[in-house]
Amino acid sequence: MAKAKAAGRYKGRKPIAPELRDAVLQLASLGTTKVSIARQLNLGEATVYRILAAAKTTESG
Repeated sequence: MAKAKAAGRYKGRKPIAPELRDAVLQLASLGTTKVSIARQLNLGEATVYRILAAAKTTESG
């Protein structure tokens, strides 16, 4: 992986669109379940959990 990074081929995970992230946070604040959020926005459940966890650490830190 270090070789690929050095050659400019490895760039990591593509960022989530800010609009989707905001939609996840808004739906979560309304009490929508994580599974339901994922289905409504056509995201994976892990993505929803990752967005919420990042927001929580940003909020507390």
